[in-house]
Amino acid sequence: MSLNASPDSLLGHLIELRNRLLRCVVAVIIVFACLAAFAQDIYHVLAQPLMAVLPENSSMIATDVAAPFFAPFKLTFIVAICVAIPYILLQVWQFIAPALYSREKRLMAPLVVSSTLLFYSGIAFAYFIVFPIIFGFFTSVAPEGVTVATDISNYLDFVLKLFFAFGLSFEIPVAILLMVWTGVTTRAELAEKRPYIIVGAFILGMLLTPPDVLSQTLLAVPMWLLFELGLALSRFYQPSTIEKTEEKQEDSL
Repeated sequence: MSLNASPDSLLGHLIELRNRLLRCVVAVIIVFACLAAFAQDIYHVLAQPLMAVLPENSSMIATDVAAPFFAPFKLTFIVAICVAIPYILLQVWQFIAPALYSREKRLMAPLVVSSTLLFYSGIAFAYFIVFPIIFGFFTSVAPEGVTVATDISNYLDFVLKLFFAFGLSFEIPVAILLMVWTGVTTRAELAEKRPYIIVGAFILGMLLTPPDVLSQTLLAVPMWLLFELGLALSRFYQPSTIEKTEEKQEDSL
């Protein structure tokens, strides 16, 4: 029996998927290997927003014996994944592109690029804007006589959750475009639900940030503005049955 599989067969697609997944894993490993020597420096950069607001003569601590070693390398591995995301998305795009019509390719390509940039923007917004505010708030409300000394592993887990939350929040325009494009909803329906979405943004901001109005607003207002951006751009992603039918006819010729 021949081991060769047709590229259009199920086995051929599975083999191609395996190869692209292996390329993604190799890319992450290569980036991690390049960054491993700077693991301590990378963690130091991450800790700056907290270190800048800690009381004088206070510092971060490690309650686990292995934490000073594993925490920086855990962070470096996650950074490696983030750095490799453009290449990973390229592999995903090259895998699904042959199954798309020409119009779908023209619409999907900007979404792939913009989703990456928006995710990075969410992380940058959290680091440069949100972290100084919320860490300043946390350290300022410590009871008298209590020394603030955050464990490095707990700090890493906390900031990674916030990075992920803000990164996903900044994907709102892409989510809206996909919902409109696939016919899940329409621009008119989303516009009618604007008051509920604004309230939901502030509720989500309250759940993801400390209990002060400023930090809640810092998340809720960008989410609202990103919703408006996605709503404005969704006019270019209206589903068109006629165009899809014409493309099917062209592709069958």
